[in-house]
Amino acid sequence: MEKRLIFDSQLIQITISRLCHELIENHQDFDHSAILGLQPRGIYLAERLRQRLLEITGQKVSLGYLDVTFYRDDFRRSKSTLKANATKIDFIVEGKRVILVDDVLYTGRTVRAAMDAMNAFGRPEQVELLTLVDRKYTRHLPVEANYIGRQVNTLQSQRVKVEWKEQGAANDSIWLVEKGE
Repeated sequence: MEKRLIFDSQLIQITISRLCHELIENHQDFDHSAILGLQPRGIYLAERLRQRLLEITGQKVSLGYLDVTFYRDDFRRSKSTLKANATKIDFIVEGKRVILVDDVLYTGRTVRAAMDAMNAFGRPEQVELLTLVDRKYTRHLPVEANYIGRQVNTLQSQRVKVEWKEQGAANDSIWLVEKGE
């Protein structure tokens, strides 16, 4: 099994801190900003960002979870029944600067679906995208992240596997693996 470590736990922590400092540079005051973690895996990164921003700035940032299952353009193409995740947004999106957060940016289709799903909660003033891993050369749609942990060159035969302690992994890590494995 060919498996290559992209991020270890320490590098993930450093990268999250760097991303938080970039957010602080652009948002300064988070009163009119909100983080939306994309279900299912973006919520773990969103939680970490929110916690780190609180440690650095002392400011609480609004955090929500957004499920895009039924907004995906490939929803009806799936041979298996898709299981929806919970959407949890307990604030008004209208007029906020929203930061969409996902672990891996691949084709851009999840982000497009997230923007459609988010509009059901109001019209934000601005939408930004933050991703831990940006898979270069794989876009199907013209989507680009504003904040990137790391860009990775990948082949179609590969996938990026993100493991979080919150999901039961021994350590936080990100791997590049062959799809069949």
